[in-house]
Amino acid sequence: MADILFEDIFTIKRMNPDGKKFDKVSRVEVEGEHFNTKMQLDVNTDIYPLHDGEKFTMVLAPTLSLDGTPDTGYFTPGGRKSLADKFEYVMHGKLYKISEGGSGTNVTVEVYASFGGLLMKLSGEPTIASKFELDQRLFLLMRKVG
Repeated sequence: MADILFEDIFTIKRMNPDGKKFDKVSRVEVEGEHFNTKMQLDVNTDIYPLHDGEKFTMVLAPTLSLDGTPDTGYFTPGGRKSLADKFEYVMHGKLYKISEGGSGTNVTVEVYASFGGLLMKLSGEPTIASKFELDQRLFLLMRKVG
């Protein structure tokens, strides 16, 4: 089975909180259902439209191979099944920053990734970052729920 680094169901709370900056890209602010996480994510809404109140499953994985084989960095077309077959929207990028904030029982962690300039900031309890490493290559996969 594919190695999943993080998975949750998110609800869109706000679209473009700082105003729409690009024609084909929207920034969504979402809240997770299972891990008390918040995320800001840039999505190409020209090809994958999103709206306030919608829910989606989001997965972060280091590879698309179902058997967990590491990604080679090259696209090889063929009839092989992959993790992407189960999702509607897929991006490939790199984790570039992990930071901690707060103190005592209110410690939070923020994980930052860039997917070809489309940015993600995932924040929550420190346990969400346990499988992440700096400069790690990631696939972000999304599928609408309901």
